[in-house]
Amino acid sequence: MTEREPFRTRIKVRHYELDTLGHLNHAVYHSYGEVSRLELLEAAGGLENFVKAKLASVLLETHVVFRRELRAGDEVDVTCDVKFGSGKTFSMDSNIFKADGTLAAEITCTLGLMDLERRKLVADPRGKFEAAGADLKLLSTSEG
Repeated sequence: MTEREPFRTRIKVRHYELDTLGHLNHAVYHSYGEVSRLELLEAAGGLENFVKAKLASVLLETHVVFRRELRAGDEVDVTCDVKFGSGKTFSMDSNIFKADGTLAAEITCTLGLMDLERRKLVADPRGKFEAAGADLKLLSTSEG
């Protein structure tokens, strides 16, 4: 069995994203993770049904481990992979790779699906994604 690759988004590091040391500002790594998460959710489909159901994903926690510096002009691939558990939360983890394949950063995130009327997290986010018509195999390499 071949292991599937997670979803990837290509991003170019811009000059205005640099800090005083000339490398990518720490906060921008979080933005790159957000870009990849949103691109994945859009590509997987089902978001229109979330809007109709008054559901939205909410970021509860995020953590970055910096491995290598990124500089202006670098092109990076940002992966995103969902892991569903048994509770109300799920993870959407990303890795940022330089063009030569070097791991530049690891981002781990915990999210939930919020009922926008009740302002509470809903149970079984995987089931909600499935019911919304999302492509679970695109969202998660863990899906068969």
